[in-house]
Amino acid sequence: MANGSSITHFLLLPFADTRELQLWHFWLFLGISLAALLGNGLIITSTACDQHLHTPMYFFLLNLSLLDLGTISTTVPKSMANSLWNTRAISYLGCAAQVFFFVFLFTAEFYLLTVMSYDRYVAICKPLHYGTLLGSRACVHMAAAAWGTGFLYALLHTANTFSLPLCRGNAVEQFFCEIPQILKLSCSHSYLREVGLLVVSALSAFGCFVFIVGSYVQIFQAVLRIPSEQGRHKAFSTCLPHLAVVSLLVSTGIFAYLKPPTISSPSLDLVVSVLYSVVPPAVNPLIYSLRNQELRDAVRKLVTGCVSAATRCLLSSAKGSQCRS
Repeated sequence: MANGSSITHFLLLPFADTRELQLWHFWLFLGISLAALLGNGLIITSTACDQHLHTPMYFFLLNLSLLDLGTISTTVPKSMANSLWNTRAISYLGCAAQVFFFVFLFTAEFYLLTVMSYDRYVAICKPLHYGTLLGSRACVHMAAAAWGTGFLYALLHTANTFSLPLCRGNAVEQFFCEIPQILKLSCSHSYLREVGLLVVSALSAFGCFVFIVGSYVQIFQAVLRIPSEQGRHKAFSTCLPHLAVVSLLVSTGIFAYLKPPTISSPSLDLVVSVLYSVVPPAVNPLIYSLRNQELRDAVRKLVTGCVSAATRCLLSSAKGSQCRS
């Protein structure tokens, strides 16, 4: 019986068989990665540099952008490299690292989104207590709890998954190493232990989702009582995108990890995995920045400052060269 120690590498699922479609996949994922890098990078830099954005909401948004960058950097680059070099291989340790970091970052992001719903609830439903309930220390503790929970979940799931004996080949039917696909390679009933852990994790995620929905029910009730139409619009513009992101993550994540094997297919698994691992990191910056005037102003100020600095540098360099000539 072969086990994990006898497997030196895994074979990932290719997006296409023809060379042209492989290159198309490479350029598509490259564009998505650059968009995610640019959008999240601008949010991180603007939030860190602009004193007006040093508030709990933007502190959590900064953490969300960091997690998004980590998530898309864990899965997409290896898939791009495989398409570019026309290969499917990923090393055993590389596969384990993908599982660990993806579970870590994905779990931390979901718990952070739960914290962000509490932030919006306090800001809208209990504005007079906002400074007390969400002080700087409390925000740091909640963000650290989200990151720490993700780390513990990832450590537990990765250690449990890669301790299983694997005897059904090394072909992973996914474009990155994903726990449900690795469990299919197990030839021991011990895999049920990891399935049980996934069910417990899903129940925990569902509990957080119930908390988020409950928070937004109270938020929407409070928003509808706001007499100003502009005030209602501002409140809805900050809450609805958050709820949309949470719904996408919960629905696709739970479906990917807990769907019955009878409805599993490579194409369906591929689409679902892209929806919860690639799409959110790329669209989150657009969702949060386009509907937030303060963040748009901060990004505009940052870009304008960078362009002005670059222009002054070019002009000074040109003057210096003229003087030397």
